[in-house]
Amino acid sequence: MPDVHARTIPLGAGIAAIDTEYVRLLQDASHLIVESGRAAFVDTGTNDSVPLLLDALRQADLDAADVDFVFLTHIHLDHAGGAGQLMQALPNARCVVHPRGAPHMIDPTRLIAGTEAVYGAEQSRAMYGRILPIDEHRIVIANDDDRFSLCGRELRALHTEGHALHHYCLSDPVSQGVFTGDSFGVSYRELDTPAGEFIFPTTTPTQFDPVAAHESVDRIMACEPRQLYLTHYSRVGNLSRLASDMHADIDVFSNIAMAEKDSDEPLPVIRAAIWDHLSARLREHGWDGDDETMHSILDVDIVLNAQGLVSWLQRLKKQRR
Repeated sequence: MPDVHARTIPLGAGIAAIDTEYVRLLQDASHLIVESGRAAFVDTGTNDSVPLLLDALRQADLDAADVDFVFLTHIHLDHAGGAGQLMQALPNARCVVHPRGAPHMIDPTRLIAGTEAVYGAEQSRAMYGRILPIDEHRIVIANDDDRFSLCGRELRALHTEGHALHHYCLSDPVSQGVFTGDSFGVSYRELDTPAGEFIFPTTTPTQFDPVAAHESVDRIMACEPRQLYLTHYSRVGNLSRLASDMHADIDVFSNIAMAEKDSDEPLPVIRAAIWDHLSARLREHGWDGDDETMHSILDVDIVLNAQGLVSWLQRLKKQRR
């Protein structure tokens, strides 16, 4: 087996970002929290990411037996696809999951089917491999406002269900931060400019809800954080501006979708409109890369966001009947 070396970024307060190398570099992060010789992971990436996470433990002078928790902000497979395999390597860890997500980590049959419905069976297998179940006795439910102690460091679960109904964030007063999963959008470091970070919502299939998305942003900000740790991609500051940008774009994306509510084929129009909006915003933000590079960074999210908005429109139609 070739040597594995995880790309890790120390962030202070015992936190490190680990590049899971999902899709491309700097696209998807797991976070390692270390407190007094005990550790926790927040999100895992995919099965291919597991060796990287174990190497990050080695880099921190820890081993697998030192991990107490694997926190899954939600069970989309870029966040949780490797959880079953990782748990097999961590003898003392418990996996902390939203109550709606827990059954699907114990028996991932429907989770796999839902992923295949988005990506297709062949691409899903290539991206995620075999999704392993987690023993139900090692699952811990993260109810809203539950606290978890990592060697005395209290981490608080906050249900934030705008991106997915099975989503929670993890508030960490020690770092004055919140691990947000996808509830505070995505912000890629390649898009940083002298104006700061660039952020936008993730409205991926199949449970996006704009009202709950606004509420999720507000609930995160109510923690009065100084920094947020996004899965895509890691630490951001400038939170007042970024929260304003998130609220604005949730409305923009929703309005783009509603303009196509009577269309028989809304997907390509919505996808093109999201591109036009984000590319214009990014230029205004001072980003000076070429369009090809911009496409390489944004296209995956734009496609998934458009699919999520179409799914939201379909749910609205059913509610009106």
